[in-house]
Amino acid sequence: MTAVKRAFKYRFHPTAQQERELLRTLGCVRLVYNRALQARTQAWYAEQRRVNYAETSALLTAWKKTEDLAFLNEVSSVPLQQCLRHLQGAFVNFWEKRARYPRFKSRKRGKASAEYTRSAFRWRDGRLWLAKMDQPLAIRWSRPLPEGTRPSTVTVSRDPAGRWHVSILVETSVAHHAPTSAAVGVDAGITSLLTLSSGEKISNPKQERRERAQLATARRRLAKKTVGSGNRAKAYRKLARVHARIADRRRDFLHKLSTRLVRENQTIVIEDLPVSGMPRDGRPARAIPDATWSQFRSQLEYKAAWYGRRVIALDQWFPSSKTCSACGLLLDALPSGAREWTCPGCGVTHDRDVNASRAILAAGLAVAACGGGVRPTRRQPARQSPVKQETQPARVGIPARG
Repeated sequence: MTAVKRAFKYRFHPTAQQERELLRTLGCVRLVYNRALQARTQAWYAEQRRVNYAETSALLTAWKKTEDLAFLNEVSSVPLQQCLRHLQGAFVNFWEKRARYPRFKSRKRGKASAEYTRSAFRWRDGRLWLAKMDQPLAIRWSRPLPEGTRPSTVTVSRDPAGRWHVSILVETSVAHHAPTSAAVGVDAGITSLLTLSSGEKISNPKQERRERAQLATARRRLAKKTVGSGNRAKAYRKLARVHARIADRRRDFLHKLSTRLVRENQTIVIEDLPVSGMPRDGRPARAIPDATWSQFRSQLEYKAAWYGRRVIALDQWFPSSKTCSACGLLLDALPSGAREWTCPGCGVTHDRDVNASRAILAAGLAVAACGGGVRPTRRQPARQSPVKQETQPARVGIPARG
């Protein structure tokens, strides 16, 4: 058993009064976040000084005392303080080079959210009251919370499609799956979303392509509406609903797939693909985001941690496609259009993707046994695009990421 923190997300339908209060809270959260970000940015450029959370909290107190921002006192203070903590976390990630510089929140686009800690909500008999509200939220309980748990944090969000969700964070125990000797190598692709070392190919559902006609229609209708009009806002919501439908289907598919792999295998070996650095023009530009490899990897990693499994990520430059999984011979070059090739060393004919997944598995098992990793023998050219096709040989060495 492992104690973990899990967030359970539910849809809810607020009353008219609750919606007004929530919209006011979301607006205040956005305002405080943007003003704090502006203050921190100005302090850096003017004085080369870093502003911390305590200073932004003092600024919030001062803003509430001004006549122009006195309305900040009308909403719960907890979401306002929490957004300052989130901003501090965003700057820490930026300073440690894990993320780019924090951006301002938009009033018209993107998901808006507000976080409530225990002092700002009441939980009783399976019903949830937020601060400043007299009635509980009408939550659609699609699945029950773990028995005996109590929420530690509640996050209310509204997506661009106008849907309201509440995410309830609880601490619960998760039982590990029974240990097994099974291991699998996973080669990610576009035509086949995943190719497993067992030879199985999992086709890419291509959710965006299925809705491409609806997306085009919704975009044309949005483009014809007058900027700032009510009809444009309605057209934008219709477009957002199509995007939400695509995202929901994609997320559901990836959850089922990642759960299956974690349940069946003790060790899962994948490639460390730098999705953010892949081509942003041409045909791959639409196919790569639709594949959502990074989301799949994230799901694999946290589920493996929950259930006592292991995920090994190989270096992105490991030449899996050019390495013979039967004898280990490394080809000098392999055309990107070649889907099958015959090894000149042992004469085995390989399916490109199946061979890559088996080479990935072999390298991952070597990492698990020896504690080493996989990395290229020499530095890659500075302007080389980090696409999946490998172009240089590799050897066993020290991993760039573990």
